[in-house]
Amino acid sequence: MNHLAHVLLAGPQPEARLGAMLGDFWRGTPDAEWPAPVQGGVRLHRKIDVYTDSHPLVATARRLFAPPHRRYAGILLDVYFDHVLARHWPRYSDESLEDLSSDMLSLLSANARWLPEGLTRFAVYMRRNGLFATYAEHATVERVLAGIGMRLRHANPLASAAPVLWDHAEELDRSFAEFFPQLRAEATRQRAQLGLE
Repeated sequence: MNHLAHVLLAGPQPEARLGAMLGDFWRGTPDAEWPAPVQGGVRLHRKIDVYTDSHPLVATARRLFAPPHRRYAGILLDVYFDHVLARHWPRYSDESLEDLSSDMLSLLSANARWLPEGLTRFAVYMRRNGLFATYAEHATVERVLAGIGMRLRHANPLASAAPVLWDHAEELDRSFAEFFPQLRAEATRQRAQLGLE
């Protein structure tokens, strides 16, 4: 799952949502100085990633990609699943994507003094590109994949990988529709265990 899904799955608590965003930008144990819901949001993010990566439906979806894209199937699915989520957002939330984006940008801005540099840079990118709503657009998916590809240390095909997603869109949409309700149920269970309800 990518940023949009992680924020949704973190539940309504702003600090847990902040932790969900931090999960991709912080290595190691969450800082003990952070509020408990922020720490819990980071832990939830990691539990969601483990659940997703080990799920049979996701494993089946990864096999849709032939080399050289199969090696990057996890990244491709994370980005594509946020694309599907944005396209069908009203099925999954009563909160508008625009309101969610505005709230997250305000939250990131209010905490910018202590956030990792990568997350503060992402907040600028988020504002400039109209995320989360523009995840529904093909052009945004292409830009996101190219950006990830540039950040990887070795040569990779991500900048030109979007057509592979569009070729498998019908199958990937079905995979998401079957998998995401199971992931939401797991996230709800994990939030309760982490005290984020």
